Amino acid sequence: MTVSVVLFTSDLRLHDNPTLHAALSGADEVVPLFVLDEAIASAGFAAPNRRAFLADCLTDLDAGLRERGGRLVVRTGDVVARAREVAAEAGADEVRTAGGVSRYAQRREERLRRGLESDGRRLRVHDATLTALPPGAVTPNGSDHFAVFTPYFRRWSRERPRDVLAAPRTVPVPATIGSDRVPARADTAGVSEGLAEGGEKAGRKRFAAWKRSGLAAYEDGHDDLAGDMTSRLSPHLHFGTLSPTELVVRARRAGGAGAEAFVRQLCWRDFHHQVLAARPDASAADYRTKHDSWRSEESAGAEIEAWKAGRTGYPVVDAAMRQLRHEGWMHNRGRLLTASFLTKTLYVDWRVGARHFLELLVDGDIANNQLNWQWMAGTGTDSRPNRVLNPVVQGRRFDPEGRYVRRWVPELSGLAGSAVHEPWRLPEAERAEYDYPDPLVELAEGRDRFLRAREKG
Repeated sequence: MTVSVVLFTSDLRLHDNPTLHAALSGADEVVPLFVLDEAIASAGFAAPNRRAFLADCLTDLDAGLRERGGRLVVRTGDVVARAREVAAEAGADEVRTAGGVSRYAQRREERLRRGLESDGRRLRVHDATLTALPPGAVTPNGSDHFAVFTPYFRRWSRERPRDVLAAPRTVPVPATIGSDRVPARADTAGVSEGLAEGGEKAGRKRFAAWKRSGLAAYEDGHDDLAGDMTSRLSPHLHFGTLSPTELVVRARRAGGAGAEAFVRQLCWRDFHHQVLAARPDASAADYRTKHDSWRSEESAGAEIEAWKAGRTGYPVVDAAMRQLRHEGWMHNRGRLLTASFLTKTLYVDWRVGARHFLELLVDGDIANNQLNWQWMAGTGTDSRPNRVLNPVVQGRRFDPEGRYVRRWVPELSGLAGSAVHEPWRLPEAERAEYDYPDPLVELAEGRDRFLRAREKG
């Protein structure tokens, strides 16, 4: 009997999983393994919302495997040590896993390869699992990656994605391999009250419903804050409970302007992954430095805390920050607004904001989170690095009736229509009725401070 270990990481699904498919095609039995990585926790990356969502994903994956005659094997500790341990217990010749792009994923892969080779085993890495196209699949002349999105999108769009793979009918797992308990959501404290359900079953249900009711209108409605017409699939893409390749194929099959706009967003995700794969330092360092002299966390501490709490005095910014705390998720337009406000209006280092987002976001992905923050800070791949988003203008444009603000900033619920975006303009007596702060800074003052600092940098 030949045995292959499938080390799941960010591909917690049975449908369209090349790693699992290849293992089942080449071995008599497989060991579906997930390691609760202590290094993730010690690095502070195991935020409660992601731990809870992960527990849902693992519970669902285990259930899906059991329906097919198998089960999930869970171990805790160092990923490399546990994978080698399980491979030895199973008498496996190989370990298969999906290729990642972060510095940690690349180091983990190299450590695993060396360890397995010393045991007389081999590591097989599948690069077309976590993204629609593997990082490095398309490159410009003279460079190892695209630094600008539009030319990447043109090249990416011409490539044919791999075939979508069906979920396996059976998954034979050796009976002798022991497992730790599969974690449950209830094991985690401090979870956002409105956190969505995780797992492949929930993800596929979510996509099927949104494809019927939201995909066609996505191009026109994806920036509508109150309408909430985005797919909300980013947590499932982060944990790999949905395949980006399958989403691209199914969206293109549906056709239409909404589907094209959705595919473009999936391409943005691939774009950031190929940037980080080529430049792992971009997880912490400016991709294109502007030599900013950011305000220190000490000097801007009170303003940073107000931003985190949703008490900046700018209602649309505060609404988005409160949504983040309540759901562990934020509307994409809100992410742009809150990041612009912190980095450019308050002139605070993007890493402060990125760190806070990673503490709460269920879809907290190093490639997308860090590089999107840099995009808004003007130190990343944005071709207009000094653009500043005005929260009042943006609020009136993308929440014209003020419904998004009133949903998340209930102390302003008595204000009708777009007046909710500028409560400081109310007559003094009426303004006193609302327990809501004045703006932290005048927008023009913040913009001028940012531009002056950029000129000096």
